Amino acid sequence: MISVMIDHHQGDFHLETAFEAGAGVTALFGPSGSGKTSIVRIIAGLARPERAKILFDGQTWIDTASGLYVPTHRRRIGCVFQEGRLFPHLTARQNLRYGRFFAPKGEPMLDEGEVIELLGIGHLLDARPATLSGGEKQRVAIGRALLAAPRLIMMDEPLSALDRPRKLEILPYIERIRDIVRIPVIYVSHAIDEVARLSNAVVLIDHGRVVAQGAPAEIFPEVAGLSDAMVPQSIIEARLVGHEDYYGLSIAELGEDILTLQPIDLPVGTIVRLRIPATDVMLALNRPEEISALNHLLGRILTISRDGAHVLVTIDCAGQRLVARITLLSMERLGLKEGLMVHALFKAATVDSMSVFHGQDPNAGS
Repeated sequence: MISVMIDHHQGDFHLETAFEAGAGVTALFGPSGSGKTSIVRIIAGLARPERAKILFDGQTWIDTASGLYVPTHRRRIGCVFQEGRLFPHLTARQNLRYGRFFAPKGEPMLDEGEVIELLGIGHLLDARPATLSGGEKQRVAIGRALLAAPRLIMMDEPLSALDRPRKLEILPYIERIRDIVRIPVIYVSHAIDEVARLSNAVVLIDHGRVVAQGAPAEIFPEVAGLSDAMVPQSIIEARLVGHEDYYGLSIAELGEDILTLQPIDLPVGTIVRLRIPATDVMLALNRPEEISALNHLLGRILTISRDGAHVLVTIDCAGQRLVARITLLSMERLGLKEGLMVHALFKAATVDSMSVFHGQDPNAGS
């Protein structure tokens, strides 16, 4: 568990934030310029704050009130940045082993072979960085961080410099760290799909302050107020029950309803977490029959809130919240009100397989 309290000025920017992060992946999420990277730099000891108190597993790393400041190398943090930052004159193997120089003597460490297998980089070991793709460089950089025997890993926009295919390549390896290595990760991003797929908890940052923190399903409906480019997102969990190979679709169930999704390469029985933008959800008073949208969820309206010329309608679907953003005119024409039963519709193509969460939540059962 890490506990963070920071009160710091950088020119006209005021960073005043406090949060706690536990096992799994905790995402620092918010628009560019909100202060996420500044928080990471202070936690890592790469910047000295005016006022701060940071504790990790009961050990104080910073307490400006008492003048305590643990240097970076004694915090045992593995850092992964936007670029792999590999040494160009060294092979991938040599870059990987560089992490060993930072591992404290006598501390348990991951085996080099296990790290190589975990990240799938065995075929890259003799190559130099100039010949590696962006995703391959990042995997080597992650391996270097792991071999430093870190107690905490911090990733600052590690996928922002990669195109979509390379992102899809590297995401499963970050999931392996979350689920197999089980080292806590603080993950900085302003990409909703990455955070929805990877995170166990989200800390929502805006203008240097924490505006919300909690489980992704609780936090994502709040993102619209942070930026005009952001819309509310729903996070729902469903169980995979089959795959339709002919049509290239996967089938899941939510309560008594069936969901038709883009293909998800996971076994039947897996619980998956799906991200659905509120702008992709349509509402109907009766179940429509001749319509291309394959997913129809029956639910009860919990709340309706005004959002300019639109309204946000929150619906309880089998105990989970789904948010629809529709026009005020549509709300009035349908006569929507709290407590009314409606059908929520969205297309199979709405659910982006890149943002599908799977894997065991380390907090489950705790």
